[in-house]
Amino acid sequence: MRDVIEIAAAVLDAPGAPFSIERLVMDPPGPGQARVKLHACGVCHTDAVMRQGAIPVPFPAILGHEGAGVIEAIGPDAGYFQPGDHVLLSFASCGHCHACSDHQPGYCDAFFALNFGLGPQDGAPGIRRNGEPIPARVFGQSAFASHAVVDIRTMVRIDKKLPLATLAPLGCGVQTGAGTVLETLQVQPGQSLAVLGAGAVGLSAVMAGKIAGAPRIALLDRHAHRLEVGQELGATEIATDIAELAGPFDHIVDTTGAVALLEPAFDRLAGRGTLALVGAYPPSAVFPVSPSAIMSGGRRVIGVVEGGIDPSLFLPALVEHYRMGRLPLEKIIRFYPFEAAEEAMQASDSGEVIKPVLVMEA
Repeated sequence: MRDVIEIAAAVLDAPGAPFSIERLVMDPPGPGQARVKLHACGVCHTDAVMRQGAIPVPFPAILGHEGAGVIEAIGPDAGYFQPGDHVLLSFASCGHCHACSDHQPGYCDAFFALNFGLGPQDGAPGIRRNGEPIPARVFGQSAFASHAVVDIRTMVRIDKKLPLATLAPLGCGVQTGAGTVLETLQVQPGQSLAVLGAGAVGLSAVMAGKIAGAPRIALLDRHAHRLEVGQELGATEIATDIAELAGPFDHIVDTTGAVALLEPAFDRLAGRGTLALVGAYPPSAVFPVSPSAIMSGGRRVIGVVEGGIDPSLFLPALVEHYRMGRLPLEKIIRFYPFEAAEEAMQASDSGEVIKPVLVMEA
């Protein structure tokens, strides 16, 4: 078939299995799509959750959803994108439901199917191993690979002078933390912020809190080295136990997914304060909240997916913050060669590295 290419990809054959770097065959981009030669991809906690089978995705699978690279080929109706464009990749959305029309694609009606179903959507191009299809397009990307075929809605074009590998994590982890603070909560100068968890999402929330002008930014984590980085990024106080955090706070962002933290976090909300739930919580988990405390204090508990932002609008703003030195991503990133995907994932799982980024061979 014309324009069918050979690619390299890190394949998982079963939940918990190690990555296997393999040569696969990729179909050309279809209408409204582009093939991107990937330069880098961040390693996200959600990749680990999918790898463990906690999110039911089909296997064999190709993970990776913080891709960055250069457009190599385009299909019909690819809009203003052209081969040679440098792009960041983000999550998939349908583009026509109410949430998408309202620039809230993280709440797209088809979000789960498009981002975790993995299989080709509506006859989309596929990837094959020895003639057998491999589910791909996780988060619209499957970017633990040398190439990805993506819908144009997942791409944001950036200046060719900018470092693709450094900016790769913007497409999920960074936009989730920063978007929660700047767009969903709309933290105002003078308001206080507490962030639970000093991973990439939490530290992005800290950086965003500083950008927003929050004079008090508290950070909770059990890893001392992460807390130290948090202080460098703008946290004004740190703690390893939530009992050490003295409220009240105007805004609290939980990125840990630890349900046991939610009740004490809610108790530390100021009147009219908001607790934003950003972590990966067990589906069956619950936590007690007093209806009276919600009502009488005008408090809110909200869920946030991908920061509640539209990547096409928000990623350019994050890029500008990076340009101006307000988003020092280098402080949270460690680069790994693509072939070290297993090592990078283990470093992420252990908490040793805040944001591993796989760098593909040039």
